[in-house]
Amino acid sequence: MMNVYSSPEGIREAVRLSGCARFDGGLKVTNPQRFRTELVDALVWTAVFGPAEAKNAARHAIREAAESLGILPASILPLYRARGKGEVTGFTVPAINIRMMAYDSARAALRAAKKLDVGAVIFEIARSEMGYTEQRPAEYAAVMLAAAIREEWTGPFFIQGDHFQTNPKKMKEAPDKEVQAIEALIDEAIPAGFLQIDIDTSTLVDLSKPTLEAQQDVNANLCARFTKYIRSKEPKAMPISVGGEIGEVGKENSTPEEFRAYMDVYRKALGGAGVNGIEKVSVQTGSSHGGVVGADGTVQRVAIDFSVLKSISKVAREEYGLAGAVQHGASTLPPEYFHHFPDNDCAEIHLATDFMNTVYDHPLFPYPLKREIERWLDTNAAEERKRGETPAQFLYKTRKKAIGPYKENVWNLPAGTKNGICETLQEKFEFLFERLRVVNTKAMVAKYVQPVSVYSAEHAAAGARAGFVRDDQAGD
Repeated sequence: MMNVYSSPEGIREAVRLSGCARFDGGLKVTNPQRFRTELVDALVWTAVFGPAEAKNAARHAIREAAESLGILPASILPLYRARGKGEVTGFTVPAINIRMMAYDSARAALRAAKKLDVGAVIFEIARSEMGYTEQRPAEYAAVMLAAAIREEWTGPFFIQGDHFQTNPKKMKEAPDKEVQAIEALIDEAIPAGFLQIDIDTSTLVDLSKPTLEAQQDVNANLCARFTKYIRSKEPKAMPISVGGEIGEVGKENSTPEEFRAYMDVYRKALGGAGVNGIEKVSVQTGSSHGGVVGADGTVQRVAIDFSVLKSISKVAREEYGLAGAVQHGASTLPPEYFHHFPDNDCAEIHLATDFMNTVYDHPLFPYPLKREIERWLDTNAAEERKRGETPAQFLYKTRKKAIGPYKENVWNLPAGTKNGICETLQEKFEFLFERLRVVNTKAMVAKYVQPVSVYSAEHAAAGARAGFVRDDQAGD
């Protein structure tokens, strides 16, 4: 178990004694190499597993340390606007959902990105993932930023709220309550540094309606409402990149006609000039989240209609000035598919399940722990077992639900075990970055995205509430 600080005072004392950082209007790193090797690991463990006050203080310390090292949460919006104008093209931005062994997995991704000079990469987590992985926005952002500190990242750092999704059942039973829940999540995510938010109200598309506009009406109107809410809360110096969705992943493939209908209703609901809308739209091409699983628990090959991406991206860019279409449910696709995404003008691709699978199924993952997790699922996820489903299918489908309950076990695997797993993860990330053609994009990102600190006043107040009084404020 890594050292975990028990209080904000313990963190301040560790900073003082370290000689590699100081408090001066916030935590300032004075010896980056020593801070990375001697302090940041204990800070991130505290940010995840510490007592409440120490946990909050550690998260603030990580955010301030990152800023002092030139690692700033940023919005990718300027780059996507440039894509919408045709100024940049030929690549697909990977958005990586980090679910399991989060700190080490993110470090593996960042090592791959640094090795290949990748700047166009997003780290994200969905509303549902926040639940079963037990990673709320403040924790997730702290872990991703700590990984960036550890791997000597510099420049803009993109954190995204993926699938801020409405639940159809809850929308029928208590729509106001469900809308308020999404707005509360937005309120939680933005101060944490989530400057990308993907709104997913596609669960409310009604294909029984007679026209495409009617089918997309609730989806587009509610997305417009959330967009306006985000705009009212976003940092004015760093407007948020907002995405919408027209087709629920796993359902019918999307069409340009659906997209036009959605955008026309959406723009009308947005109120015309004065409110910036979405910059990208998620579409359905034939994939599904987690992949289609066979009786033996392995992912089956699926067909992807790449023409959906190409045709909708063309309409998005030429008729609406957007960056283009977004692909979901892609990490478990065959390796030979990935170069087709930039070929077909896909603006962004979301990758999640295969990284979790790599951890769970790695030869180094301890078998006793794996069996314990499987027994836990047999008891605690039994209601999700479907008639005719094999044990392998059941475990593949449900094992994500054990990530939160077993988070500490996995974070505390032996260093050699984690290093071996992360070597495999890094190879996967390098492969994806190469196929998606984001190699050598660091300079391009820097050209369009100039991040600024958007955290100071609100952060200071929150830090004070957490008991993390700065030395200059305390008078010592």
